[in-house]
Amino acid sequence: MAECFLMEVCVDSVESAVNAERGGAGRLELCSSLLEGGLTPSLGLLHVVKQYVKIPIYVMIRPRGGDFLYSDLEVEVMRKDIELMKSQGADGLVLGALTEDGRVDAELCMELLAAARPLPVTFHRAFDMVHDPAVALEALISLGFERVLTSGCDSSALEGLPLIKRLVDQAKGRIIIMPGGGITERNLQRILEGSGAQEFHCSARSSRESAMKFRNTCVSMGASFAAPEYGLKVADNASYLERPDPDLPVCVEQTVLVWIPLGFLWLFAPWHLVALFRRPKVNTRHLSKLYICKQLPVFWFQMFFILVLLCHEGLQREGAIDSASLFLFWLLLVVCDIFPFQTLLREALRLGEVRDVPRFSLFYISFGLELIALVLSTVADIPPEAKNFIKKNPEAGAPFLSRITFNWLNSMVLKGFKQPLVQEDMWDLNESDSTAFINERFQHFMKPELDAARKEDEKKKKKKDKKKEEENYPNSWLIPTLYKTFKWILIESAFFKLVQDVLTFISPQLLKLMVSFTQDKSRHVWEGYLYAVLLMVVALLQSLTLQQYFQRCFVLGMKVRTALMAAVYKKALVVSNDTRKESTVGETVNLMSADAQRFNDVTNFIHLLWSCPLQIIISIVFLWLELGPSVLAGLGVMVLLVPINGFLATKARKIQIENMKFKDKRMKIMNELLNGVKILKLYAWEPSFQKQVEDIRGEELKVMKKFAYLTSVSTFIFSSAPALVSLATFAVFVSVSKDNVLTAEKAFTSISLFNILRFPLAMLPMLIASIVQTAVSKKRLEKFLAGEDIDSDIVRQDPSFSISVLVCVHFLDTAVSVCDGSFAWEKDAKPLLKNVNLDIEPGRLVAVVGAVGSGKSSLMSALLGEMYSTKGFINIQGSLAFVPQQAWIQNATLRDNILFGSPHEEKRFKEVIQACALAPDLELLPGGDLTEIGEKGINLSGGQKQRVSLARATYSQADIYLLDDPLSAVDSHVGKHLFEKVIGPSGILKNKTRILVTHGISFLPYVDEIVVLENGVISEIGSYKNLRASGGAFSNVRLRRNTSVKKSENADEPKKGQKLIEKETMETGQVKLAVFLQYLRAMGWGYSAIVFLIYFIQTAAFVGQNLWLSDWTGDSVEYYNMTYPSWKRDTRVGVFGALGVAQGLFVFLGTLLLANASVDASRILHSKLLNNILRVPMVFFDTTPIGRVVNRFAKVAFVFHLFSLFNHSIIFSSCGFYRFYVATSRQLRRLDSVSRSPIYSHFGETVSGLSVIRAYRHQERFLKHNEVTIDENLKSVYPWIVSNRWVAIRLEFVGNLVVFFSALFAVISRDSIDSGLVGLSISYALNVTQTLNWLVRMTSELETNIVAVERVSEYTELENEADWVTDTRPPQQWPEAGRVQFENYKVRYRPELDLVLHGITCDIDSTEKIGIVGRTGAGKSSLTNCLFRIIEAAEGCIRIDDVDISKIGLHDLRNRLTIIPQDPVLFSGSLRMNLDPFDKFSDEEIWRVLELSHLKSYVSGLQEGLQHEVAEGGENLSVGQRQLLCLARALLRKSRILILDEATAAVDLETDNLIQNTIRKEFSDCTVLTIAHRLHSIMDSSRVMVLDAGKIVEFDSPSNLLEKEGHFYAMAKDAGITLESNTNL
Repeated sequence: MAECFLMEVCVDSVESAVNAERGGAGRLELCSSLLEGGLTPSLGLLHVVKQYVKIPIYVMIRPRGGDFLYSDLEVEVMRKDIELMKSQGADGLVLGALTEDGRVDAELCMELLAAARPLPVTFHRAFDMVHDPAVALEALISLGFERVLTSGCDSSALEGLPLIKRLVDQAKGRIIIMPGGGITERNLQRILEGSGAQEFHCSARSSRESAMKFRNTCVSMGASFAAPEYGLKVADNASYLERPDPDLPVCVEQTVLVWIPLGFLWLFAPWHLVALFRRPKVNTRHLSKLYICKQLPVFWFQMFFILVLLCHEGLQREGAIDSASLFLFWLLLVVCDIFPFQTLLREALRLGEVRDVPRFSLFYISFGLELIALVLSTVADIPPEAKNFIKKNPEAGAPFLSRITFNWLNSMVLKGFKQPLVQEDMWDLNESDSTAFINERFQHFMKPELDAARKEDEKKKKKKDKKKEEENYPNSWLIPTLYKTFKWILIESAFFKLVQDVLTFISPQLLKLMVSFTQDKSRHVWEGYLYAVLLMVVALLQSLTLQQYFQRCFVLGMKVRTALMAAVYKKALVVSNDTRKESTVGETVNLMSADAQRFNDVTNFIHLLWSCPLQIIISIVFLWLELGPSVLAGLGVMVLLVPINGFLATKARKIQIENMKFKDKRMKIMNELLNGVKILKLYAWEPSFQKQVEDIRGEELKVMKKFAYLTSVSTFIFSSAPALVSLATFAVFVSVSKDNVLTAEKAFTSISLFNILRFPLAMLPMLIASIVQTAVSKKRLEKFLAGEDIDSDIVRQDPSFSISVLVCVHFLDTAVSVCDGSFAWEKDAKPLLKNVNLDIEPGRLVAVVGAVGSGKSSLMSALLGEMYSTKGFINIQGSLAFVPQQAWIQNATLRDNILFGSPHEEKRFKEVIQACALAPDLELLPGGDLTEIGEKGINLSGGQKQRVSLARATYSQADIYLLDDPLSAVDSHVGKHLFEKVIGPSGILKNKTRILVTHGISFLPYVDEIVVLENGVISEIGSYKNLRASGGAFSNVRLRRNTSVKKSENADEPKKGQKLIEKETMETGQVKLAVFLQYLRAMGWGYSAIVFLIYFIQTAAFVGQNLWLSDWTGDSVEYYNMTYPSWKRDTRVGVFGALGVAQGLFVFLGTLLLANASVDASRILHSKLLNNILRVPMVFFDTTPIGRVVNRFAKVAFVFHLFSLFNHSIIFSSCGFYRFYVATSRQLRRLDSVSRSPIYSHFGETVSGLSVIRAYRHQERFLKHNEVTIDENLKSVYPWIVSNRWVAIRLEFVGNLVVFFSALFAVISRDSIDSGLVGLSISYALNVTQTLNWLVRMTSELETNIVAVERVSEYTELENEADWVTDTRPPQQWPEAGRVQFENYKVRYRPELDLVLHGITCDIDSTEKIGIVGRTGAGKSSLTNCLFRIIEAAEGCIRIDDVDISKIGLHDLRNRLTIIPQDPVLFSGSLRMNLDPFDKFSDEEIWRVLELSHLKSYVSGLQEGLQHEVAEGGENLSVGQRQLLCLARALLRKSRILILDEATAAVDLETDNLIQNTIRKEFSDCTVLTIAHRLHSIMDSSRVMVLDAGKIVEFDSPSNLLEKEGHFYAMAKDAGITLESNTNL
C-alpha cells in the first residue's frame, strides 16, 4: 500500500532553506542560534527565510550547546525567544529539557509548552540521552508534544532502527516518532522500510559533508520525495531560481555587497594616493566649485571614506579632470545598495511600519548622497588654465563616460555632417600622440637595441664569414624596440582584449540557460527576464571593452607608423653614401609609405596572435562540456589545417618579398620619370618609359595574383573550418550513441561557440598574411635603419689643431686643413681624391680649378664629410656654408629660402639681396621676397636659383664658405657683380674663408691662392702669378673668360600674385556614384555580378545550415524515449555538412574570381593613371609637387581588394548612424590622403638637398619640420580612428538592444515558441554585434579605398596636352630643309597669366645657325618650349618646312627635333638605355656617338661598358659627363633642327670647345638654335636673335649687331667682346 512520508530538514541559512524547499522538503527546522544569548542575535534569518520559502518553519529554542540542563537565566532567555518566534511568524518550535538523572524535565517542559501555545512543539534529540526511552515517551505524550525527534541511539538512525521501530509501535499514533541523524540517500530506503515512520529528519550540514544528493526518487512505499542539493556555493546553487520573487539574502546584502565597492576602491586608491607624494602639476590652491561639491557627499560617510577624500585630492594634484576608478566605485556602491534599498522598502510595506527608523532614514539619506556623488563623478573638473587647450582638443576635457562612449567627438561629427571638414577644423593632438614625443621615445629605445644587434651581428660574422647578402646587417631589433616604446598601450589593449574574450564566452552559457528556461514551462518568469537583462549587460560590457581595445590598437598602429616614418626620415639625414646607393629616393619613400603602413595594419590586430588561440581553446573546452569527447573530431580537423596553414604562410612570404622588390622598382622608375618628365616630353620618350613601368607593374600584378590565389585557398580553408569542425563534432556526437540526440540547448549553445570560433579561424589567415607582409617590411626597415651613418669623424672640429697634430707640422692657425687625405665615394672603392694635403688660413679666398672629372666637386664633398676617408683626415675650424653646383631650392617663399631658418633681420636681408643682384628679380616676382617658389625652383631661372643659393650662404654668416662653381650659371655682368660684392676681396665675405670652384679665368687674379686638381690629385697650389709663371699643370687647364649671359628657364612665367603651388584639391561630400561605377567597370560587369551572386548564395547556405540545425533539434522531442532512426541521423548530418562545405566552396569561388577582377581593376586604374599623367601638360608638373603624384601612384596598390568590401558594407549603408558618420569619416580620410603628400614631398626635397642641409647643420630643424608635417597628417588620422569607434559603439548598442529584445520576446512568447527557434534567434542576435563590428571595419576600409579610387580618378581626368599622333601626319622625311617660321606668335604659360611672348615674327632659313640671347625674363627658354609645344600658342603659329606644328601630333613633332637641354637629366639604368631607350640603334652607332662626344675612352674603361649602371639622377657621373651624354643623345637622333639650351654651362672651356667643334661638324647641314650662355659660342652664328620682354628687339648677324651698338652691343661690351675681337674670332 502506497504511503507518503514527510522530510524535515534542519537548516542554518537562507541558501540551505531555499535549497531544501526546492528539493522537496515538507518542513524546515531553523537551528541557527547555538550560541549564548538565544535567538535574538539571528532574528533576521527567520524573517528572510519566511520571504523565500512557503513550507512550515520550526525554530529550535536552545540557548547554548552542550547538555540540556538549563539555569534560571537560560530559561528566561528561552521564554523570551519563544515569545519572539511566535510574534515573527514561526510555524512551530523545537525544544527539550532533561533532569540531572536523565529523565524528561516535565515541569520546565510544561512551562515552555504553555508559553508556546498554540504552536506545535517537537521534542528534540535530547530524547536520545534519556535513561528509559519508553517511560520518557509516555511522559512526552502526556505533556502534549506533537512529535519527538530521535536517532534511537547516540549515533545514526540506521543503527538505532530497532529502538525506533519499538517506539513507533508504542506511540500508536498518539505522538509522531521522527527518525533523524545520519540519513543519506543510500540508507533512506532501509530506514523507511525498517522504522514504519512517516516523518524523517536530516541536517543540511551533515548531508553536505556526506555529499548527499537527493533527487526525485520512487521508493517501495510509493512515496515521491525530492531532497535538496546542498551545495551552498553560490556558483553551484540554483535554488534561488525556484522562488517566485527573487531577492538576495540580508547576509549577502550586508557583507558581500558592501565589500565589493570598497574592495574596488582599495584596489585602485594607490594610483591616486601616489600623487599626494609628488610635487603638484597644477595650482592646488585653486579649489573649483565642482571639486568642493565632490568632497561634500563624502563627509557624510564614516572614516573609511577618508580614502575617497584623499583620492580626490590626489586627482587635484595630478591635474586630472576626473577619475574612472572613482566613477566605477560610486557606480558599484549605488548598484550594490539598490538591493538593501528595495529590501528595506519591501519590509516596511509588508509590515505597514518602519521597525528601525534611524537605520532606515540614514540609509536612504546616504543612498541619495551616493547618487549625487555618482552624478558629480561624471562631470569633468577643468582647471581655468586648461580651458583654452581643451577648446583646441576636446578629448583632454572629456569625462570618463564621454571617453568610453567617444561622445567628445560629437561636435566634429555634427560639423562634418553639416558641412565638409577642412584641415583648419582639425583639433590639436595630445602630447603623447605627437610625432616629437613618439620619435623621442622610439629613438631612446632604438639605440641600445640596435647597438646590441650590431654586436651580435659582429659575432656572427666572426663565426661565419660567408653570409647571405640580405642578412648582412643587424636584425631582430626592431620588434623589441617597438615593444619597449609602446609597452603600456600594448598591455592596456591586451587587458581589454582578455576581458572581452572572457565576456564573449558568457553569452553562450546565458543562451543555454535561456533555451533551458523556454523548454521548462514550470520555471518562474522572472528567471527569463533575468537572463534577458544579463545578456544585454554582458553584451554592453563586451561592447565597451572591445571598443576600448580597438581604440588602443588603432592608436598603437598610428603611433608605430609615425615612429617608423620619423625614424626613416631621421636616418635619411645621416645616412652614408653606400646606404643611399642601396636605397633610392623611391625605395625610401616606400619605406615611409608601404612598409610603415604594413606595421600599422598588423599592430591593429597584433593581440589576435594570442587571443585567437585562446578563444579556440576556450571554445573547445566549452564544447567538450556540451558534447563530450565528440569535440575531439572537430579539434582533429583544426589540427589538420595547421600544416596546410604553415605551407601557405611560407609561400606567401616568398611571394611578398618578390612583390616588394617589384614595387620598389616601379616606384623608383616613377620617381625618376616624374623628376625628368620634361626630358621625356622633349625627346618623346614617354612610350618607352610607360612600357618600362607597365612591364614592372605587370610583373607586380602577376605576383599579386599569385598572392590572391594563395589567399583564396587560405580563405576557403578557414571559411570552411567552422562548418567542417561543427559537422565533424555533431556527426560524431550523434553517431557514437543512439542516446545522443541533439537538443536545442546543446545545439545552439554549440552553435554560439562555433560562431565565436568562426572569428579567430577567419582572422588567422588575414593575420598570418599581414604578419608575412610585415616580416618582409621589418627586414627592409631594419636594413635601412641599421645602415651605416655618414662618418662624422672624417671632419674634425679641433680648435687647438695646430698644436695637437704631430703628423703634419702646422705652426699657423688654419681654417681648413686636409692632411694626407684620400677619399672615395664608396667604402671599398678606389680613392677618387688621392694624397690631398691642403691648408687654408682664415679669411683667405682659394680657387679650385681643373678639367671636367678632375675631382673639384668631390673635394667640396670631402670637406663636407660626404665622402669616405681611406686615409688622412680633415680639420675645419668654424661653421660652414655651402653653395652646390646645382642650386637646391625649397618649395617655400623666396625669403624663407634665403633665411634658411635664421632670424629675419631686415637690414642684413636687404644688404644680401643687393649684393647677390636679386633686387631686380624681386621687382619682377609677383610677391617680391614673399613669392612662393615651386618645387625644385621651377619658377626661377638657373641664374636666379644660383643667386638665391648664394644669398642663403651669405645670409648665414658662416665662417667658411664652400662655393661649387656658382658663377657659371649667371651672365658676365652679374658674375662680376657677385664676385665684387660677395665673394671677392672687397665683397661681404671678404673676412671669411672662401673656397671657390670655378672655370672662369677672369676671377683668378683676385684670389689669394689657386688649387689645381688633375685626376683627383692636387698637382699645384699657388697664386695666379706664380702658377702662370711655373708652366705646370695650371697652364694646361683651359679656363673660360666670364662671358656668360644669364639664362632664363620659365623666369618669365609668374606675372600674377597667386601662389604657384596651389593647395591640393580635394573632393567634398558623398563619393560620387560614378567613382563606384568606375571601379566596378574596371573589374568588369560580369565579374561584379557573378561575385555578388556567389556571396549571396554563400550567405543563403549559411542561413540554411542554421535553419536546418534548428529543425534538427526538434528531433529530440519527436523521438523522446524512442530509438533515433539511422536514416534520419544520416540525412541530418549529410545536409548539414553539405551546406557547410557549400559555404566554403562559394567563398573560394568568390575570392578566386575576386582576385582576377581586382588585378584587372588595379592594372586598368594604374594604366589609366600613368597614361594620363604622361599626357598632361608641363604646367601641371610646374605647379604640382611630385610627392602628390607619387602619393596617387602609391594609392593604386591599396585598391587591390576593394570589391570584397562592397559585399560587407551594402547593408550597413542603409543604417542611419552610417549616414551620419560617413560624411565625417570620408572627409577625414580625404584630409588624411591630402596631408600625406607634403610628407613625401618634403622627404624628396630633403634627400635632394641633403649635402646642403648637412653643411649648414640644419638636420634638427628639418626633423622638426618633418614632425610638424606628420602631425598635420595625424590630426586627421586620429579623429578618423575615433570616428570608427564612435559609430561602432553606437551600432553595438543597437545590436545589444537586438539581443535584449530577442531574449525578451522569447520570455514573453515562451508558451507559443519552439526552443529551437529561440536558440536560433538569440544566437543570431548575439552575432549581430560582432557582425556590426566587422561592418564598421569593412565600411571604413571601403571608404578609405574608394577615396583612393576617387583621387586616382581625379588624375585620370586631368586635361591632356595635344594628341601624340593625329590623322594629320607630316611626310616621313620631314623636316627636310629645317626652315622655321614664326608668325605673330604669342604665348602664355597659363590662361590666368600674362603673355610671355608678344607677337614673335621671324624666318629662319635652312641650315642657319641662330644664337638667341636676352636678359632674365626675355623669353629665351619660352621660345624653345614653344618649338616643342611644351606650351601652346595663344595666337599665331610656328611653321617648320611649311607645316603648321599645331596641326600635327606632338610625337611627330618632338621626334623630328633634337635638344641638348640646360639640365642634363639621366635615369637609373644602363648607359645604353639612357642613350637609346627604344633600342633603335646598334652598338656600333652608340660607340660612334660616344666617340664624337668624347666619352668613348671613359665608357670603354668601365667594367660593364655600355651596360654600366647609372645611379639615380646620374649621381655617379660628374655634371660635365652628364652634359656630354646629352650631346651623345642628340648625335644619335641627328634631326634637321637642333636646339642647344645653354648646353655647356657646367663644363670647362676645353670641353666646351670640343662640344662646339662636334656640333659644327656633325650638325653642319642642320638648322641650329643656340640659347647663349657664353657669348663667344654664338659669335660665329649666322644671325643672333636678341629678345627683350618677350619681343625680338634685334635679329641680325653678330658683326652687324655690334656695329649697331644696341642691346647686343651692350651685352658684348659687358662680356669684354668688341667688334675687333669678334673679327679675330
